[in-house]
Amino acid sequence: MAHAATSSGRDEIDTELKTITPQLVKAELERREQQRSQDISRLLGKPSAYTIDSGDVLSIVVWDHPELSNAATTSYGGATGSGADAATLATAMPPPGFIVDHEGLVQFPYAGPLKVAGLTQDQATSLLVTKLSKYLRHPKVTLRVLSFRSKRVYIDGAVRNPGLQSINDIPMTLIEAINRAGGVMSDGDQSQVLVNRGGIIYQINLPELVQRGVNPNSILLADGDVVRIRSREESKVFVAGEVVRPRALAMYNGRLTLNEALGEAGGVNPLSGDGSQIYVIRKDATGQIVYQLDGRSPGAMAMAEGFELSPKDVVYVAATPLANWNRTISLILPSALSSAVGVLNPLK
Repeated sequence: MAHAATSSGRDEIDTELKTITPQLVKAELERREQQRSQDISRLLGKPSAYTIDSGDVLSIVVWDHPELSNAATTSYGGATGSGADAATLATAMPPPGFIVDHEGLVQFPYAGPLKVAGLTQDQATSLLVTKLSKYLRHPKVTLRVLSFRSKRVYIDGAVRNPGLQSINDIPMTLIEAINRAGGVMSDGDQSQVLVNRGGIIYQINLPELVQRGVNPNSILLADGDVVRIRSREESKVFVAGEVVRPRALAMYNGRLTLNEALGEAGGVNPLSGDGSQIYVIRKDATGQIVYQLDGRSPGAMAMAEGFELSPKDVVYVAATPLANWNRTISLILPSALSSAVGVLNPLK
């Protein structure tokens, strides 16, 4: 292992050189497993009944007493549309109904102000029946949420319809939110789903959850959550140097090994590539790490298959000394030849 420091003006890059060995591959795999085992227990839960809150619009019908229902708040029109558009329209133009105010109260004739925030529809119905029983004999009440406006989540990134999604009586699981947003686009990376809750970012790998036997539908979103699905374009690996086809490669479900990257690039160029100088350049917050693999050593292919790359890694294959010498000569000789021609044929 070696360390090197380079400086340019005020910027300094601390570079660490590591040789890829079976021990290093094992240590890297253990480190990645620790990173993947992020505790997401705060996101898991069982669906429960929707609870009313401030901003919701209620429809309340007292059977055989239409005059009570006519006291509902009026508006300019109902919301039409779907997905994020419906959530926006419902907020701007609530449909006619009883609006729950900022204190969680709703005003209803005879019953007065009712504290319905935090109650389910059945609980709010029972409360209203109890209040109306003082004035009406055996009141029959139907109460339901007409417009869900109190709880919302925001979904962004590689989905077809990014924007706000209202939480309604259908449990807002992570999969439900993605489906309401039109699903993941073709360039979306399902292994890079970020959920921001209360300033804490949880990185969720959906294919890996399924492999571990965790149902993604058990991830319940809450009011104020922000979901972002990264694009595969943000997780590319670059293969350069003496390979047959230098190119940028997209990771598959967040994973790509060094062996796979070299294979996709056609392998080491047999005419100019030095198989003993295969480098992986990785930059992080603390500096730069350069991993070197001797592709000619026994077990090199196994180590390359076990060495997982990270987004933005650069795989570089150095040229052989002979290839470097040939290129140097090819740069010098044309220049010398041009000078000789100029001497023999001076301009007139």
